[in-house]
Amino acid sequence: MLQSPEPKYSPATAPSNSYTPVKPATSPMDQANIGRSLVIKGEVSGAESLFIDGRIEGTISFPDNRVTIGRHGNVAANINAKEVVIMGKVQGNVECADRLDIRSEGVLAGDVITHRISVEEGAILKGGVEVRNPEKKDQKAQNQSVQNQPKPVEPPKALAATAGNA
Repeated sequence: MLQSPEPKYSPATAPSNSYTPVKPATSPMDQANIGRSLVIKGEVSGAESLFIDGRIEGTISFPDNRVTIGRHGNVAANINAKEVVIMGKVQGNVECADRLDIRSEGVLAGDVITHRISVEEGAILKGGVEVRNPEKKDQKAQNQSVQNQPKPVEPPKALAATAGNA
């Protein structure tokens, strides 16, 4: 009995349901992970995003990146980051340059300073919240520069009144 040769696939003849890998939006190298069994005491800082599923005690500083506390994450630290996403438990103050997102299973006990905040139904937030306008810093700089400029000299009121009557 003759066997027919197996069909050869090329991109043009590949079945339409074939899997083509898609590159994720952020590669794994762009995010550091702290696993469930890890416990860190002290200062954690870096220049990439951070995902925490373990325990951290101390301070967390990622001013230009996102810090995500996973469902199993337990943080007893002050957090300073561009964005913070809380799905686990955080005890400490949070300062975000952009946004704080507390998901439905998230718990935050501490004060918050941010530009935008989102708290899903079921989330727990205990502490003060200060939502700042991101333009305030620019406005303060503009106000200071306006104050330093010389003010135009106004004509005396008596002259202005007589000029209007003529």
